[in-house]
Amino acid sequence: MSGNGNSHGPAPTTRFPVVSFPEGRAQAEDRRKAFPYKFPRDTRHMGGKFTVEENARRLLRYFYFERRLSHALGSWTLAIPEFEVKLETGRHIFYHADAASTLRTRLNEQEISLKSIDAYRDEEIDRFIEEMLSAADAPELLVGVHQVAGRALATAYQHHIDDTCPVTDAPTIRALQRILVDFPPMLGWADAALAAYIDGGINEDRLAAWRWHLQDLLKSIGGVSGADERCAAPVKLRSIEKPYERNTVPFRDSRFTTFHHTGDYDVADGAPRFPAESYEGLRLRFIRTQRDEVDAIEAFGTFLWDIRFKDFKAEYDLARITWDEARHTEIGHRTLLASGYDPFELPNRLTGSTCRGPMEPAFAMAEINLFGEVGVLKTINNLIDKARDENDTILAHAADFIRSDERTHVKKGQHILGVMTDLGSQKLELRTRELFTECLVSLGAIASDMDVFTVSREDLEHLVGE
Repeated sequence: MSGNGNSHGPAPTTRFPVVSFPEGRAQAEDRRKAFPYKFPRDTRHMGGKFTVEENARRLLRYFYFERRLSHALGSWTLAIPEFEVKLETGRHIFYHADAASTLRTRLNEQEISLKSIDAYRDEEIDRFIEEMLSAADAPELLVGVHQVAGRALATAYQHHIDDTCPVTDAPTIRALQRILVDFPPMLGWADAALAAYIDGGINEDRLAAWRWHLQDLLKSIGGVSGADERCAAPVKLRSIEKPYERNTVPFRDSRFTTFHHTGDYDVADGAPRFPAESYEGLRLRFIRTQRDEVDAIEAFGTFLWDIRFKDFKAEYDLARITWDEARHTEIGHRTLLASGYDPFELPNRLTGSTCRGPMEPAFAMAEINLFGEVGVLKTINNLIDKARDENDTILAHAADFIRSDERTHVKKGQHILGVMTDLGSQKLELRTRELFTECLVSLGAIASDMDVFTVSREDLEHLVGE
């Protein structure tokens, strides 16, 4: 509505007759002139390029792209060595899952059932994602996810906002604008990270060739929307020559020393740093455990890949938990710095990821949810109380937020486990303990006769953790 009360939009059409009565029009003009409030002018115009059907078709493609990008990043969490890149990937997994959720809601508002949305598959997009996943290393992955797919999505969203009707399709515009908020920081970070890789010796020409290859592949499927002009697909695809399989072994960069022969930091360090059960010892163990939740990023990220398309809610929850674990890792890292340590001087525990990586996801999830996260909750309350008694505001603050996250993870884990397996809780717990006993024995973390021994809940909490 304009400031004088007239409808704002295209010039009146002469196609259809207008029947106005002079007295009524004059009276309307008088009422408008007498109206005291001059509200802001609405500059939107009626009209857009998309029907409801075409709007939904495009949104469905966007949804599927975002869903697949979340899957894809999850599948690479074990294989990314560099600490900062693994952390940021944990964040971006959720950003793409959240974008998919927002688009899913809007599609449902346009009378597409959630069942139909979740069942949607697109072979063209799958072909692009599979090729992108065939990246030779983390830098090539960033090129594909961010500089090709990410930039194309951001451009498509902006074009959609510009082309759809700002009045009739305002909810779509709002949804896309909300999604776009996350793209500048993601894309900006990726550009800076790739510049760091190149400065550190990664061949720039190789990355450029991979970028052109994926851009050509994306053009061949009509871009993100499927409606762009198409070109011929690249002749050779890595994903055809060698189909993609996710990694099962955790990678760390050269700044770390690592261990998986034990879950005990004192044993790994060669000697205790503080007296047993001292506050200083409990404090350091907790902080290190949080820093080492790098392995939780890897766990929940790979779970997301492993259960892809089985249940959207479970996918979404796993994506959010992955981001939470990335934040916990960051909290641990920053708290070590604030405590006077160089975080890389403290060996990184790989016990959990080494066991979970190749394991069937239901049992890996059971360990981290039923033992690891529950174990954290059993100890963290006491630690927070002690931190407050010691006036340790840094740890008390960090642990308080972590506790809140972990409570939520335990609740969400029940649904996720239900998607992964139909085993009852007792059978699931027993088999999980058996499998982790076998793994810990093979690593040398424990030495015992597996025929008569399985690790206790307490052992799992101590030796593997979250």
